[in-house]
Amino acid sequence: MAYTTIDDPSAYFQTAIYTGNGSSNAITFDGNSDMQPDFFWGKCRSTSSGNHLQNSTTGVKPFLVSNSDAAENTDSNNTDFLSYDSDGFTLGTSYQTDINHDTRTYVAWNWKANGGTTTSNGASGDIKASVTQREDTAKFSICTYTGTGINAGQSHRVNHGLGTTPHVMLFKNRGAGSTDWVVYHHRNTAAPETDYLVLNSTAATVDSANKFNDTAPNTSYATIGGDDNISSNTMVLYSFAEVQGYSKFGSYTGNGDADGTFVYTGFKPSFIICKATSTDGDWKIFDNKRISYNGANYRLSPNTSGAETTDSLIDILSNGFKLKTSSDSINGSGNSVIYIAFAESPFVSSKGVPTTAR
Repeated sequence: MAYTTIDDPSAYFQTAIYTGNGSSNAITFDGNSDMQPDFFWGKCRSTSSGNHLQNSTTGVKPFLVSNSDAAENTDSNNTDFLSYDSDGFTLGTSYQTDINHDTRTYVAWNWKANGGTTTSNGASGDIKASVTQREDTAKFSICTYTGTGINAGQSHRVNHGLGTTPHVMLFKNRGAGSTDWVVYHHRNTAAPETDYLVLNSTAATVDSANKFNDTAPNTSYATIGGDDNISSNTMVLYSFAEVQGYSKFGSYTGNGDADGTFVYTGFKPSFIICKATSTDGDWKIFDNKRISYNGANYRLSPNTSGAETTDSLIDILSNGFKLKTSSDSINGSGNSVIYIAFAESPFVSSKGVPTTAR
């Protein structure tokens, strides 16, 4: 049985759906626990608009866009995102970035780190100075650092702040444009430290020593190779490790059938990202809030600005999810696919209480 140490996932991750009003707009979470977000990922559902990502380490003004290789933007007037609140967040006029445009519908996925309290980590040898904040129970950390340009075949290290070995890492160069979002996933290939994915691209996995210097992360450090996407300028690194019954970062093989592959997670998912690694194809995000019943799990894509699509590719179950398409890359026959999933509720709580299906 998939017992867990986290009986209430809403203490660490929550999805909010809301309608913009073009003015001050306080959004309150509806989970069982109050949660102050530290990592905000917002997306307009009703029209084309960028994926808006920001965190409490860098503050309320700076944000990045996951479907773009652009440098960090700064809301100089401080009118877009106003505050990280004790159980939600408050938005402002936001016409420039479109996370609160009047009458448009939105979704925001939110993770807790530790309420914005940061730790400074000094430089030493090939280790770069960094600022980190982490959530120990849910195994999530935010790291900012300033890299130095290094040549191919060289490397430096950064303290990711997670306190355990990451299973997923998202890197973005904040200070320079034309730099991709680089993704490490521990099930990407048989040797994931030699390969990488790009969040703002449909591309299949790529083999390159210049990303991670062909070195897997450990409990303290991520190794950075000679690639400007992750080795120079001001950087942000999001790191995650699995927690039984709360998060799962795995892989599966598609079967090319409308009665598709079943993926066991050990919990009822609230949020799922899937990406084919052996072939090109969009990243796809599903959650349990936008529609909330099977047969209508609409999708959004981190690598595009497109509005929500109404095709349903998966069913969300009490202990995982099941593919329901024969025509998409995330269930193509023989396709290798990675996923990132967080729980609505554990399959079995710490007290042995089982969850139910949708």
